[in-house]
Amino acid sequence: MERLDAFMARANAAYYANHDPFRDFTTAPEISQAFGEILGLWAAIVWQSMGSPTPIVLAEAGPGRGTLMQDALRAITRMVPDFAAALSVHFVETSPPLRAAQATRVPTAFWHDTITDLPPGPLILLANEFLDALPIRQFVRRGPDWTERFVAEAAFVELPAPAPPLDAPDGATVEYAEAAHPLIATLAARLATTGGAALFIDYGPAHSAPGDSLQALRDGKPADPLTAPGTADLTAHVDFQSLAATARAHGATTFGPLPQGIFLTSLGLVQRTGALARTLPPARAGAMMQAASRLIEPDLMGRLFKAMAICHPALPPPPGFPA
Repeated sequence: MERLDAFMARANAAYYANHDPFRDFTTAPEISQAFGEILGLWAAIVWQSMGSPTPIVLAEAGPGRGTLMQDALRAITRMVPDFAAALSVHFVETSPPLRAAQATRVPTAFWHDTITDLPPGPLILLANEFLDALPIRQFVRRGPDWTERFVAEAAFVELPAPAPPLDAPDGATVEYAEAAHPLIATLAARLATTGGAALFIDYGPAHSAPGDSLQALRDGKPADPLTAPGTADLTAHVDFQSLAATARAHGATTFGPLPQGIFLTSLGLVQRTGALARTLPPARAGAMMQAASRLIEPDLMGRLFKAMAICHPALPPPPGFPA
Protein backbone atom coordinates (compact mmCIF):
# COMPACT_ATOMS: atom_id res chain seq x y z
CA MET A 1 0.00 0.00 0.00
CA GLU A 2 1.26 3.48 -0.85
CA ARG A 3 -0.01 7.02 -0.60
CA LEU A 4 -1.69 8.30 -3.76
CA ASP A 5 1.03 10.85 -4.55
CA ALA A 6 3.73 8.19 -4.30
CA PHE A 7 1.69 5.87 -6.53
CA MET A 8 1.14 8.66 -9.08
CA ALA A 9 4.82 9.64 -9.10
CA ARG A 10 5.92 6.04 -9.64
CA ALA A 11 3.32 5.41 -12.34
CA ASN A 12 4.12 8.55 -14.33
CA ALA A 13 7.87 8.03 -14.05
CA ALA A 14 7.48 4.57 -15.58
CA TYR A 15 5.05 5.81 -18.22
CA TYR A 16 7.23 8.65 -19.48
CA ALA A 17 10.38 6.54 -19.38
CA ASN A 18 8.92 3.84 -21.61
CA HIS A 19 6.12 5.35 -23.70
CA ASP A 20 5.56 7.97 -26.35
CA PRO A 21 2.81 9.97 -24.60
CA PHE A 22 1.71 11.56 -27.87
CA ARG A 23 0.14 8.25 -28.85
CA ASP A 24 -2.32 8.91 -26.02
CA PHE A 25 -2.93 12.66 -26.18
CA THR A 26 -2.18 15.79 -28.22
CA THR A 27 -0.96 19.05 -26.69
CA ALA A 28 -1.37 22.61 -27.97
CA PRO A 29 2.07 22.85 -29.65
CA GLU A 30 1.25 19.75 -31.72
CA ILE A 31 -2.13 21.20 -32.68
CA SER A 32 -0.89 24.55 -34.03
CA GLN A 33 2.57 25.92 -34.81
CA ALA A 34 1.22 29.41 -34.05
CA PHE A 35 0.96 28.40 -30.38
CA GLY A 36 4.71 28.03 -30.00
CA GLU A 37 5.44 31.04 -32.18
CA ILE A 38 3.38 33.46 -30.13
CA LEU A 39 4.77 32.08 -26.85
CA GLY A 40 8.26 32.67 -28.22
CA LEU A 41 7.35 36.28 -28.94
CA TRP A 42 5.74 36.50 -25.49
CA ALA A 43 9.13 35.53 -24.04
CA ALA A 44 10.87 38.09 -26.23
CA ILE A 45 8.67 40.94 -25.00
CA VAL A 46 9.19 39.85 -21.39
CA TRP A 47 12.96 39.83 -22.02
CA GLN A 48 12.78 43.38 -23.33
CA SER A 49 10.76 44.46 -20.29
CA MET A 50 13.55 43.01 -18.11
CA GLY A 51 16.03 45.36 -19.76
CA SER A 52 17.27 42.79 -22.31
CA PRO A 53 19.77 41.02 -20.03
CA THR A 54 22.53 39.01 -21.69
CA PRO A 55 22.88 36.11 -21.25
CA ILE A 56 19.35 34.88 -20.52
CA VAL A 57 18.14 31.35 -19.77
CA LEU A 58 15.11 30.37 -21.86
CA ALA A 59 13.79 27.16 -20.34
CA GLU A 60 10.85 24.86 -20.87
CA ALA A 61 9.50 22.41 -18.31
CA GLY A 62 7.86 19.33 -19.75
CA PRO A 63 8.83 20.14 -23.34
CA GLY A 64 7.20 17.11 -24.97
CA ARG A 65 8.76 16.50 -28.38
CA GLY A 66 10.39 19.95 -28.43
CA THR A 67 7.81 21.29 -30.86
CA LEU A 68 6.87 24.36 -28.81
CA MET A 69 10.47 25.49 -28.43
CA GLN A 70 11.27 24.76 -32.07
CA ASP A 71 8.38 27.01 -33.16
CA ALA A 72 9.26 29.63 -30.54
CA LEU A 73 12.88 29.84 -31.67
CA ARG A 74 11.86 30.22 -35.30
CA ALA A 75 9.70 33.23 -34.45
CA ILE A 76 12.30 34.71 -32.08
CA THR A 77 15.10 34.42 -34.63
CA ARG A 78 13.01 36.08 -37.31
CA MET A 79 11.45 38.85 -35.23
CA VAL A 80 13.81 39.54 -32.28
CA PRO A 81 17.32 38.46 -33.33
CA ASP A 82 18.96 40.19 -30.33
CA PHE A 83 16.98 37.91 -28.02
CA ALA A 84 17.98 34.88 -30.10
CA ALA A 85 21.64 35.86 -29.72
CA ALA A 86 21.33 36.37 -25.95
CA LEU A 87 19.51 33.18 -24.97
CA SER A 88 20.48 29.62 -24.26
CA VAL A 89 17.80 26.91 -24.35
CA HIS A 90 17.32 24.55 -21.42
CA PHE A 91 14.82 21.69 -21.11
CA VAL A 92 13.57 20.20 -17.84
CA GLU A 93 12.95 16.60 -18.87
CA THR A 94 13.73 13.17 -17.40
CA SER A 95 12.33 10.85 -20.09
CA PRO A 96 15.07 9.40 -22.34
CA PRO A 97 12.72 8.90 -25.34
CA LEU A 98 11.44 12.47 -25.09
CA ARG A 99 14.95 13.87 -24.68
CA ALA A 100 15.90 12.11 -27.91
CA ALA A 101 12.89 13.60 -29.71
CA GLN A 102 13.67 17.06 -28.36
CA ALA A 103 17.27 16.82 -29.52
CA THR A 104 16.15 16.36 -33.13
CA ARG A 105 14.15 19.60 -32.98
CA VAL A 106 16.38 21.74 -30.75
CA PRO A 107 19.88 20.27 -30.95
CA THR A 108 21.45 23.24 -29.11
CA ALA A 109 19.44 22.62 -25.93
CA PHE A 110 20.77 21.61 -22.53
CA TRP A 111 18.85 19.09 -20.40
CA HIS A 112 18.12 19.04 -16.66
CA ASP A 113 16.18 16.73 -14.36
CA THR A 114 14.50 19.48 -12.31
CA ILE A 115 13.83 23.21 -12.44
CA THR A 116 16.26 23.69 -9.56
CA ASP A 117 19.05 22.33 -11.80
CA LEU A 118 18.73 25.22 -14.28
CA PRO A 119 21.81 27.48 -14.45
CA PRO A 120 21.77 30.72 -12.43
CA GLY A 121 20.87 34.14 -13.78
CA PRO A 122 17.83 35.79 -15.35
CA LEU A 123 15.26 33.21 -16.43
CA ILE A 124 12.23 32.96 -18.65
CA LEU A 125 10.42 29.65 -18.20
CA LEU A 126 7.63 28.21 -20.35
CA ALA A 127 5.58 25.24 -19.13
CA ASN A 128 2.63 23.82 -21.05
CA GLU A 129 0.81 20.89 -19.44
CA PHE A 130 3.56 20.37 -16.89
CA LEU A 131 1.89 20.95 -13.53
CA ASP A 132 -1.01 18.59 -14.22
CA ALA A 133 1.29 15.56 -14.15
CA LEU A 134 2.78 16.35 -10.73
CA PRO A 135 1.62 14.00 -7.95
CA ILE A 136 -1.36 14.89 -5.78
CA ARG A 137 -2.66 13.79 -2.41
CA GLN A 138 -6.39 13.24 -1.89
CA PHE A 139 -8.28 13.76 1.37
CA VAL A 140 -11.92 12.89 2.08
CA ARG A 141 -14.11 14.63 4.67
CA ARG A 142 -15.84 12.06 6.87
CA GLY A 143 -18.03 13.97 9.30
CA PRO A 144 -15.79 15.93 11.68
CA ASP A 145 -12.71 13.94 10.63
CA TRP A 146 -10.58 13.44 7.54
CA THR A 147 -9.12 10.43 5.77
CA GLU A 148 -6.38 10.24 3.15
CA ARG A 149 -6.43 7.98 0.12
CA PHE A 150 -3.84 5.27 -0.32
CA VAL A 151 -3.65 2.72 -3.15
CA ALA A 152 -3.60 -1.03 -2.57
CA GLU A 153 -4.40 -3.73 -5.13
CA ALA A 154 -5.78 -1.24 -7.68
CA ALA A 155 -8.24 0.27 -5.20
CA PHE A 156 -8.41 3.20 -2.80
CA VAL A 157 -7.94 2.63 0.91
CA GLU A 158 -8.78 5.50 3.28
CA LEU A 159 -6.77 6.00 6.46
CA PRO A 160 -7.25 8.66 9.15
CA ALA A 161 -5.40 11.88 8.41
CA PRO A 162 -5.04 15.47 9.64
CA ALA A 163 -7.11 18.15 7.92
CA PRO A 164 -5.76 19.33 4.52
CA PRO A 165 -5.18 23.01 3.64
CA LEU A 166 -8.62 23.32 1.93
CA ASP A 167 -11.88 22.73 3.78
CA ALA A 168 -14.84 20.90 2.22
CA PRO A 169 -18.32 19.57 3.11
CA ASP A 170 -18.93 16.07 4.41
CA GLY A 171 -18.14 13.39 1.81
CA ALA A 172 -16.16 15.74 -0.46
CA THR A 173 -12.68 15.05 -1.79
CA VAL A 174 -9.90 17.61 -1.51
CA GLU A 175 -6.74 17.43 -3.62
CA TYR A 176 -3.38 18.89 -2.65
CA ALA A 177 -0.41 18.95 -5.03
CA GLU A 178 2.23 18.67 -2.36
CA ALA A 179 5.05 18.31 -4.91
CA ALA A 180 4.05 21.45 -6.83
CA HIS A 181 4.21 23.93 -3.95
CA PRO A 182 7.94 23.66 -3.10
CA LEU A 183 8.71 23.79 -6.83
CA ILE A 184 6.69 27.00 -7.22
CA ALA A 185 8.17 28.43 -4.02
CA THR A 186 11.74 27.84 -5.20
CA LEU A 187 11.00 29.22 -8.67
CA ALA A 188 9.25 32.32 -7.28
CA ALA A 189 12.13 33.04 -4.90
CA ARG A 190 14.59 32.76 -7.78
CA LEU A 191 12.60 35.03 -10.07
CA ALA A 192 12.21 37.59 -7.27
CA THR A 193 15.97 37.55 -6.66
CA THR A 194 17.65 37.22 -10.05
CA GLY A 195 14.85 38.38 -12.36
CA GLY A 196 12.59 36.85 -14.93
CA ALA A 197 9.17 35.32 -15.45
CA ALA A 198 7.49 31.94 -15.78
CA LEU A 199 4.41 31.12 -17.84
CA PHE A 200 2.31 28.09 -16.94
CA ILE A 201 -0.49 26.88 -19.21
CA ASP A 202 -2.47 23.97 -17.86
CA TYR A 203 -5.98 22.82 -17.11
CA GLY A 204 -7.99 23.37 -13.96
CA PRO A 205 -10.40 25.81 -12.29
CA ALA A 206 -9.51 29.44 -11.63
CA HIS A 207 -10.47 29.06 -7.96
CA SER A 208 -9.75 26.28 -5.48
CA ALA A 209 -12.65 23.86 -5.13
CA PRO A 210 -13.14 20.34 -3.75
CA GLY A 211 -13.47 17.43 -6.15
CA ASP A 212 -11.76 14.32 -7.50
CA SER A 213 -10.01 15.24 -10.77
CA LEU A 214 -7.55 12.32 -11.02
CA GLN A 215 -7.73 10.83 -14.50
CA ALA A 216 -5.81 8.53 -16.81
CA LEU A 217 -5.36 8.13 -20.56
CA ARG A 218 -4.31 4.78 -21.98
CA ASP A 219 -4.10 4.23 -25.75
CA GLY A 220 -5.86 7.56 -26.24
CA LYS A 221 -8.89 6.59 -24.14
CA PRO A 222 -9.96 7.30 -20.54
CA ALA A 223 -8.86 4.52 -18.20
CA ASP A 224 -8.90 3.51 -14.56
CA PRO A 225 -5.95 5.42 -13.02
CA LEU A 226 -5.31 2.73 -10.42
CA THR A 227 -4.85 -0.26 -12.73
CA ALA A 228 -1.66 -1.24 -14.57
CA PRO A 229 0.49 1.65 -13.26
CA GLY A 230 3.05 2.83 -15.78
CA THR A 231 0.87 2.12 -18.82
CA ALA A 232 -1.24 5.29 -18.66
CA ASP A 233 -0.67 9.03 -18.23
CA LEU A 234 -2.03 10.19 -14.87
CA THR A 235 -3.04 13.83 -14.43
CA ALA A 236 -5.12 16.05 -12.17
CA HIS A 237 -6.51 19.57 -12.33
CA VAL A 238 -4.09 22.32 -11.33
CA ASP A 239 -5.04 24.43 -8.30
CA PHE A 240 -3.87 27.75 -9.72
CA GLN A 241 -5.20 29.80 -6.83
CA SER A 242 -3.18 28.05 -4.14
CA LEU A 243 -0.03 27.90 -6.30
CA ALA A 244 -0.29 31.63 -6.99
CA ALA A 245 -0.54 32.25 -3.25
CA THR A 246 2.62 30.22 -2.71
CA ALA A 247 4.45 32.22 -5.39
CA ARG A 248 3.43 35.54 -3.83
CA ALA A 249 4.48 34.32 -0.38
CA HIS A 250 8.00 33.85 -1.78
CA GLY A 251 8.39 37.34 -3.22
CA ALA A 252 7.04 37.08 -6.77
CA THR A 253 4.02 38.69 -8.38
CA THR A 254 1.42 36.64 -10.22
CA PHE A 255 -0.94 37.31 -13.11
CA GLY A 256 -3.95 35.19 -13.91
CA PRO A 257 -5.10 32.50 -14.07
CA LEU A 258 -6.73 33.58 -17.31
CA PRO A 259 -8.68 31.30 -19.68
CA GLN A 260 -6.39 30.05 -22.44
CA GLY A 261 -8.76 31.26 -25.16
CA ILE A 262 -8.68 34.85 -23.90
CA PHE A 263 -4.91 34.72 -23.38
CA LEU A 264 -4.07 33.33 -26.83
CA THR A 265 -6.53 35.61 -28.59
CA SER A 266 -4.99 38.68 -26.96
CA LEU A 267 -1.54 37.51 -28.12
CA GLY A 268 -2.73 37.34 -31.72
CA LEU A 269 -3.17 33.61 -32.30
CA VAL A 270 -6.02 34.16 -34.74
CA GLN A 271 -4.12 36.76 -36.77
CA ARG A 272 -0.95 34.65 -36.89
CA THR A 273 -2.90 31.57 -37.93
CA GLY A 274 -4.66 33.55 -40.64
CA ALA A 275 -1.34 34.78 -42.02
CA LEU A 276 -0.01 31.21 -42.13
CA ALA A 277 -3.22 29.89 -43.69
CA ARG A 278 -3.07 32.37 -46.56
CA THR A 279 0.10 30.65 -47.81
CA LEU A 280 -1.49 27.18 -47.91
CA PRO A 281 -3.87 25.26 -50.17
CA PRO A 282 -7.53 25.59 -49.09
CA ALA A 283 -7.77 22.19 -47.38
CA ARG A 284 -4.64 22.73 -45.27
CA ALA A 285 -5.61 26.31 -44.54
CA GLY A 286 -9.01 25.19 -43.27
CA ALA A 287 -7.40 22.56 -41.05
CA MET A 288 -5.03 25.16 -39.62
CA MET A 289 -7.86 27.55 -38.78
CA GLN A 290 -9.82 24.69 -37.23
CA ALA A 291 -6.81 23.81 -35.07
CA ALA A 292 -6.61 27.39 -33.80
CA SER A 293 -10.31 27.30 -32.96
CA ARG A 294 -9.72 24.16 -30.91
CA LEU A 295 -7.27 26.10 -28.73
CA ILE A 296 -9.43 29.16 -28.12
CA GLU A 297 -13.09 28.11 -28.27
CA PRO A 298 -14.66 28.03 -24.77
CA ASP A 299 -16.36 24.66 -25.32
CA LEU A 300 -13.09 23.06 -26.47
CA MET A 301 -9.74 24.00 -24.82
CA GLY A 302 -10.28 27.74 -24.45
CA ARG A 303 -12.00 27.75 -21.05
CA LEU A 304 -10.74 24.62 -19.29
CA PHE A 305 -7.09 25.53 -19.83
CA LYS A 306 -5.68 28.54 -17.98
CA ALA A 307 -2.57 30.70 -18.25
CA MET A 308 -0.73 32.02 -15.18
CA ALA A 309 2.47 34.06 -15.01
CA ILE A 310 4.90 34.35 -12.09
CA CYS A 311 7.22 37.36 -12.31
CA HIS A 312 9.84 39.50 -10.65
CA PRO A 313 7.88 42.20 -8.75
CA ALA A 314 9.44 45.03 -10.79
CA LEU A 315 8.16 43.71 -14.11
CA PRO A 316 5.03 45.15 -15.74
CA PRO A 317 2.10 42.84 -16.53
CA PRO A 318 3.37 40.43 -19.19
CA PRO A 319 1.67 40.25 -22.60
CA GLY A 320 -1.80 38.77 -22.56
CA PHE A 321 -2.53 39.62 -18.92
CA PRO A 322 -4.52 42.69 -17.89
CA ALA A 323 -2.87 45.13 -15.48
